[in-house]
Amino acid sequence: MASITPRSWQGFAALALLVGALFSGPLVTATPGYEIATLALIFILLLFAIQMDRFPPAIAATCLFIGAHGAVWALLHGLAGNEGTARISFFLLLAAAWLLAWRCVALLSSLRPTEKWARAALRLIIPAIFGAWVLILWEAITRGAGIPFILLPPPSAVGARIANSLPILAADVRQTIFKAVIFGYVVGSGAGFLTAILADRVPFFRRGLLPIGNMVSALPIIGVAPIMVMWFGFDWQSKAAVVIIMTFFPMLVNTVAGLAASGHMERDLMRTYASGYWQTLFKLRLPAAAPFIFNALKINSTLALIGAIVAEFFGTPVVGMGFRISTEVGRMNIDMVWAEIAVAALAGSVFYGVVALFERAVTFWHPSVRGG
Repeated sequence: MASITPRSWQGFAALALLVGALFSGPLVTATPGYEIATLALIFILLLFAIQMDRFPPAIAATCLFIGAHGAVWALLHGLAGNEGTARISFFLLLAAAWLLAWRCVALLSSLRPTEKWARAALRLIIPAIFGAWVLILWEAITRGAGIPFILLPPPSAVGARIANSLPILAADVRQTIFKAVIFGYVVGSGAGFLTAILADRVPFFRRGLLPIGNMVSALPIIGVAPIMVMWFGFDWQSKAAVVIIMTFFPMLVNTVAGLAASGHMERDLMRTYASGYWQTLFKLRLPAAAPFIFNALKINSTLALIGAIVAEFFGTPVVGMGFRISTEVGRMNIDMVWAEIAVAALAGSVFYGVVALFERAVTFWHPSVRGG
């Protein structure tokens, strides 16, 4: 039988952790603990992944994926009923599986497939594995170390809460995102863009608005939100007003900077063609400003969600993501709080991704898009 000879430093480190786990005693202190078959399966899967690292990158990455994820599944499965009793050997094996998953991602990153679908698949698989391991480590550490539920619930508990609270979460998303966030985002970004055009056309406004914009963008949201609630009431309109304030000035500042991005030679060329202000604006300056405008849109996609949620802390109907977070914290329902945070993070990521895809479609000519 061939000896185990790791090919990478992750493999050597994982093998050292395996040896350390072998001499560190049982994985849990509770009885009956792990069965011998489960423990043997974990070692076999990890040794298999280390040994198969010698093969070509595609095959090695597949085997590393199977070995690392199969081992960590067996670790978590054997921990059921023994939460909070994990010993050092449990965490050594967890670290070994994580190192092999790291090696898997490194090999996948080194692949250069010629097919377009394969490149697109790798762009999805690599961050998916990375994100999955954030959840795996979170789950294993909280359950293995017995971290109190009120401090940090495991992802499995958060997922169960999401599955059991879909109607409540849907109502909160509808109130916060589909009413306050989208309306405030569109109005705030649109008003900032039009005001930037006006400021570019009239130097008086540019010199007066930009300093005010820098000042207003530094206003604390916890000071603005209660005022908006007093002015516009407790419903979503006051939250949309906060979002408008938060998204207006990033769009204004970025668009003004983008309109100044076109070079003097290009502007002189447009003047030789007898182009007026508006022709130069639409055919030269706005295309040159497009990366700046989309940068503001991406920034605003996260600011809008944050602003709406925080604004709901200061007065809202009995629905909304911010209302739910503040209420459930007081009730010590921490899993529901994390469920709302997870839904907000997912919604924000989707929002940002949609804007980024639209940017790639519109600014396909830009070097940053051509190179990506």
